[in-house]
Amino acid sequence: MSDLPRKAVTRTAKLAALPLGFAGRSAWGLGKRIGGLSAELVGHDLQQRTAEQLFKVLGELKGGAMKFGQALSVFESALPEEIAGPYRATLTKLQEAAPPMPTSTVHEVLAERMGEEWLELFVEFDDMPSAAASIGQVHHAVWHDGREVAVKVQYPGAGEALVSDLTQLGRFVRMLGPLIPGMDIKPLVTELRDRVTEELDYGLESQAQKVYAEEFAEDPDVVIPDVVYQCEQVLVTEWMDGVPLADVISEGTEEERDRAGQLLARFLCSGTARTGLLHADPHPGNFRLLPAEESADGQGEWRLGVMDFGTVDRLPGGLPPVIGTALRMVIDGEADAVYELLCSEGFVKDSIELEPSAVLDYLVPVIEPARAESFRFHRGWMREQAARIADPRSPAHQLGKQLNLPPSYLLIHRVTLSTIGVLCQLGATVRMREEMEAWVPGFTPEADDGEDGSPATAETSA
Repeated sequence: MSDLPRKAVTRTAKLAALPLGFAGRSAWGLGKRIGGLSAELVGHDLQQRTAEQLFKVLGELKGGAMKFGQALSVFESALPEEIAGPYRATLTKLQEAAPPMPTSTVHEVLAERMGEEWLELFVEFDDMPSAAASIGQVHHAVWHDGREVAVKVQYPGAGEALVSDLTQLGRFVRMLGPLIPGMDIKPLVTELRDRVTEELDYGLESQAQKVYAEEFAEDPDVVIPDVVYQCEQVLVTEWMDGVPLADVISEGTEEERDRAGQLLARFLCSGTARTGLLHADPHPGNFRLLPAEESADGQGEWRLGVMDFGTVDRLPGGLPPVIGTALRMVIDGEADAVYELLCSEGFVKDSIELEPSAVLDYLVPVIEPARAESFRFHRGWMREQAARIADPRSPAHQLGKQLNLPPSYLLIHRVTLSTIGVLCQLGATVRMREEMEAWVPGFTPEADDGEDGSPATAETSA
């Protein structure tokens, strides 16, 4: 591959091939069934072929197409196993790898942005990329002061490609439906497109990462690499080793999964409270599990390494207190109070009138992890929730269609769902309530200070 494909007509044709290819394979599958092969065998082969094409196209295009694939991959745990299984291996590849851009192109970008003598800033520079993302790729290097660093180089034409891809995906959203059954992907594409300019600006990313790195500098559980150097289209940060979270998901021990899940929940709940910023790209490719330094007794626990601060939500006051307050009310069974709060915040439009008890019944299963002392996230639970809300015949589906998500909560909602999706992929047992009580405003009422305000525990999921 010579460069990032930039011509709109080329990219549009590749994206259009996804739904058209699915239609063609469906016809092929029907022919095979008529020819005598079992529906199960044909269905598996059809899904595998679709997954392979999905990865190939999204990975080759990078840009918004790959960004969509990365965002989509964290939700695979919500899909039925017979659908998710063939997709899982191919989609998760998007989190750690993609076809690289040529070395000559990398050198041209670095020379243009850092100066013709850019190589003198490094003791070593590895031309083979160590990782790839939606708009850039990362190279391992040694900075002139001896520090190991990660050099993120933005693909030439990434901005145009990002806008073009997400615009085209928005147009194809209905046709893409068969590729990802049971998922409403239109809001996801819309929200990703709204964040395009911010993610392309490495200056903004550098500022956000510096804030996080300073706040978590002495943290025993979370590690954020420092920013070393930044200019347009180039970002140099401290190098981070460790076990990719995707590897923990695929082959980690129960202890590693639980530790990673607990730290991921802690980072989700505490990050915004401590920095005023919400890390808004929680797919496994952005996390590492790092060994901790051994303590005096020779013991040490894993730490969570966090990367990529290109997409953040700026929340100077932390998470809106209404979130914690509403969750606590749901746990306490206060149907009328929950309904009144949702109405006042715009989650229920003025033209809609719902039964408070029905709204409570809709919300209770979703907040199950916050009710228990500890909760095991798993794909079965995620699929149950998705099926309950997605089934047009269910009361939950009908009620859900009448609820409204105010724009100010959209990114918070997606980040929360994405994190839960990763926790379910991990199969981690997490003390979620403990983290929420410590960090989520409104979850623990002031009236509970000095009293035992803990809610009744729920059975831990099997």
